[in-house]
Amino acid sequence: SANSIMYGTQLIRNGFARRAIVGGVDSLAKFTINGFNSLGILSPGYCKPFDKDRNGLNLGEGAAFLVLEKEEDIGNRQPYCFISGYGNANDAYHPSSLSENGEGPFRAMQGALQRAGLKPVDIGFVGTHGTGTENNDEVESKAMLRIFGIVPPFASAKSKIGHTLGASAAVEAVFNIIALHHGEIYPSLNFTNPIESTGLSPVASTQKLQLSHVMSNSFGFGGNCTSLIFSKA
Repeated sequence: SANSIMYGTQLIRNGFARRAIVGGVDSLAKFTINGFNSLGILSPGYCKPFDKDRNGLNLGEGAAFLVLEKEEDIGNRQPYCFISGYGNANDAYHPSSLSENGEGPFRAMQGALQRAGLKPVDIGFVGTHGTGTENNDEVESKAMLRIFGIVPPFASAKSKIGHTLGASAAVEAVFNIIALHHGEIYPSLNFTNPIESTGLSPVASTQKLQLSHVMSNSFGFGGNCTSLIFSKA
């Protein structure tokens, strides 16, 4: 669903549409549960994104959609935000894992920043992919260290709602837009100790922040990585 947001934005920017409804929906089924169970990445308890003792994800289900419009068509209505940047990359490393140095996530975040004309320091919050799996969280952490140096506040919505699969990027985009709109960021749950190789800790409590730009990450199977940047209206 991150790619649908990116694609809708491209349609509007290139004159193929004036408005676009973008997002995603996914529901649980035995096939899905059995598939993830066969990969050995389902947590028996609550998932713990970015914790050194993380042991897998929790599956969820949901739906979320955004209405995108050209700025000139907004009229007197107040938009929640502007989509200022997007980037997609694929490290083609493994069917269900990301490369160890996070090349796909790094290039996706780098592309989004370049498209937006922003520097890493301009990002006030990162809504991470943060699945709670061993590979994903360490790789995403390494990629954030590569792109930001000093990593801004970040959190995983999946610690609260689980991994909603095809809907996750759209659901999490809504969360991140609400954070931007209200100047308030929300904690990542179930975190105790940072991953030893990266030392990063997600947001631990609700905080008020002056936010101008937030990044929303979605890094999927096969190395399909997309980053979106939302900017304050």
